[in-house]
Formats: sequence, structure tokens, C-alpha cells
Amino acid sequence: MIQIDNFIKEKIKPEFQEIYTQFRTLIKKEFPLLKEEMRGGTDKYYGIPVYRFNRIIISISPTQKGITFAFTEGKQFEDKFALLEGKGNKSLNLRISNAKDYTNEILRYYVKQAIELDK
Repeated sequence: MIQIDNFIKEKIKPEFQEIYTQFRTLIKKEFPLLKEEMRGGTDKYYGIPVYRFNRIIISISPTQKGITFAFTEGKQFEDKFALLEGKGNKSLNLRISNAKDYTNEILRYYVKQAIELDK
């Protein structure tokens, strides 16, 4: 998707682009039913990539320190890796600040739960 390719180049710091690229590859390969799209965007704020099963289940936000994966129903997840953060009533975040810390195993674990909760 050209919009998201541009987002990666323009909004994600070069040292963090590999994190998101690996995640996109995982989604396309193992979770092809998820729809990738851009959400939001105004004159002041840029839109962000989201992943939808029935509803939006994952939002991606670049930060100065890495990539944040926000899981819409994260509060209901089992978190055997103890990596989810946040104080919201529903959403929890996974922050990755180094490509060496990214693993498909961890993201696969959380994405599967997100899909199950959205069925």
C-alpha cells in the first residue's frame, strides 16, 4: 500500500523502520485476513496505520524512541511476556525501541489474541 510505504519513509525514523517492516511481513504472511489501512489525519496530525479484522484491533504509532503497537482490547490479553503497558480501560501498548528486541513470536502471540477477541 503506497500510503503506508510513504508513512514508513516520512514518519518513522530510519533506525526503527525495520521493526515496522518486519511486523508488516508477519501480518501479510500469517494473518492475511487483517486489513491494513491508514486511519485519521488532519492538517495538524498525520494519520497512522491500523489493522482491522472486524474492527480496528491494532494501531501503529512511531515515536522518537521507537514504534508503539496499540492493541485495542489489550486489557483482556494474557501477557505471558509482561511487555504490555498502559493505563487505559481497554487498550494496552507494546513499545519496541530496538530492532533486536523485535520477535515474530511475541507479536504473533499478541496479534492472535487481538483477532480472537474481535471474532
